[in-house]
Amino acid sequence: MSRTLVIKLTAGAEAPERANQAFTVAGTAIASGAEVSLWLTGDSVWFAVPGKADEFELPHAAPLTDLLAAVIAGGRLTVCTQCAKRRSLEQSDLVDGVRIAGSPAFTEEILADGVQAIVY
Repeated sequence: MSRTLVIKLTAGAEAPERANQAFTVAGTAIASGAEVSLWLTGDSVWFAVPGKADEFELPHAAPLTDLLAAVIAGGRLTVCTQCAKRRSLEQSDLVDGVRIAGSPAFTEEILADGVQAIVY
């Protein structure tokens, strides 16, 4: 039985190591065969806007655009509903493959059997 990993990222470009760590762990877990759901909250939602991940730089880290693409291709990437609204972002403002969902969906994911949830 494979496990599911739900990751919640609460930091954006203002905390580059924390932001990159969440994406790196998500990408590594996907490559390891785990089911992965990455939630972007707070200022991390900007990473789901086209071109924003391209602006992110962190020495000795995989490019965020590559990690973002890996999560979208092999897992699920979600932007917090309230966080998107506070930044006037709508579904059409986001990279293809990203969804907007709120706390009911997050709660359902983290309370499912066989789920490990972590927050960065």
